[in-house]
Amino acid sequence: MMEAKDQSDPVCSAATDEQPAEQEINEQMRIRLTKLEGLAGQGENPFEQVEFPVTCHSCDILDDFAALEGQSVAVAGRLMSKRGMGKVSFCDLQDRCGRIQLFTKIDALGADRYAEWQRLDIGDLVGVEGTVFRTQRGEISVKTSGYVLLAKALRPLPEKYHGLRDTETRYRQRYLDLIMNPDVKDTFEKRSLIIRTLRQELDACDFIEVETPILHQIPGGAAARPFVTHHNALDIDLFLRIAPELYLKRLIVGGFERVYEIGRQFRNEGLSVKHNPEFTLLELYQAYTDYKGMMTLTEQLIARTALAVQGTTKIEYQGKEIDLTPPFRRLSMTEAILQYTGIDFDQVQTDEVAGELARARELEDYRPVMKRGDVMNLFFETYCEKNLLQPTFIYDYPIEVSPLTKKKPGRPDLTERFELFIDGREYANAYSELNDPVDQRERFAAQLEKRLAGDDEANLLDEDFCVALEYGMPPTGGMGMGIDRLVMLLTDSASIRDVLLFPTMKPLRS
Repeated sequence: MMEAKDQSDPVCSAATDEQPAEQEINEQMRIRLTKLEGLAGQGENPFEQVEFPVTCHSCDILDDFAALEGQSVAVAGRLMSKRGMGKVSFCDLQDRCGRIQLFTKIDALGADRYAEWQRLDIGDLVGVEGTVFRTQRGEISVKTSGYVLLAKALRPLPEKYHGLRDTETRYRQRYLDLIMNPDVKDTFEKRSLIIRTLRQELDACDFIEVETPILHQIPGGAAARPFVTHHNALDIDLFLRIAPELYLKRLIVGGFERVYEIGRQFRNEGLSVKHNPEFTLLELYQAYTDYKGMMTLTEQLIARTALAVQGTTKIEYQGKEIDLTPPFRRLSMTEAILQYTGIDFDQVQTDEVAGELARARELEDYRPVMKRGDVMNLFFETYCEKNLLQPTFIYDYPIEVSPLTKKKPGRPDLTERFELFIDGREYANAYSELNDPVDQRERFAAQLEKRLAGDDEANLLDEDFCVALEYGMPPTGGMGMGIDRLVMLLTDSASIRDVLLFPTMKPLRS
């Protein structure tokens, strides 16, 4: 149900020399491998340990110091810094929620174990037992009484003063990004919270979560190019799904009244700050409601999620203040075009007049085969979207760009569809779902004409879906929301790659 529009292809810049030069890395790795061989010679294997019973994390100690002071704890994590070369040393240990200082004395460990401790490298994973205390300088710490090496890091981490900032390296080696940039981990923890909150809200509204196929024989439910794969046993081509829509509506036909799915979709499109070929979509359907009911539910979901993540519905995104407090602004597409261009499409009656307007404005994406509704949508995309900073529902879309949507009563050229825009980007797409099987077949036929005219994103006929509608589907509202864009909004992230753990990247040159 979410439509792909922007297909620009700005790809990350080439890697910089933030990390140590390859020659230096090789030398450091040689030294670390020598240390590993030395441990093996002593009968020790740092990869042999199978468990370490952690009793506290760094945040527990820092947040609850008053209760834990003087208590024995067991912490585990990665050594991120080392200070001190005499009989006393300090280290910073990083675990899943932050860092805690380790204070280690030769008297506590004994000369041999302390010497081994000193030979540990930054990046090594250790388990440490000790006592919580505050140093003379006032820093909350763990006084080491024992430790175990849990894994030896053979590669050095990036240089500590400059860290890891090169975007291409960060995206390609997300594990390294997570180690070096704690705020990145915070973004993905918020992503998890956003998805969890959406589920909780929908469950509370009596929706049930379902799973539908990812491999489709016919790609449908959106206007997009699919990825093609091959099933060897059946000897047929299959498509990675571009949307779950047609399967979810089959479930409404079958008697489920409120269903949703959160899952990956795959669209064979370009890379940009707004698009990744695989992305996460929330799609839901509710029987006995329409697109107006979907507006209310959509703004409720976004507001509740903002409260969970930010504690407020008034947020800042890329230096702009955005108010996510319901109700959101509502404009018909005709009203929006009239406001931002002065053209009233209610007065544009034919494809020819619409084409003349497009040529007069020299619209880059105009094609002679476009009908009036296609041109109307093109005017909206060109002149209106960029002006929609605050949350705005744009509704009543032309029928030509809405093949699965119910017609607006009294206006057969329009459909009961809306898209939600925030800061010039689409965040949700919703319909009063088309449940007339005769009309649906006619719409698929019109889409086939578009495909024959060269539109390879036009919908294909799904015969089984048409058969399902012939058994009767109740009036239904449906909505799709891009999870990645919502995460971008609520974490103030400029690029979709910042909210995907492993974004799609161009191959490195050999």
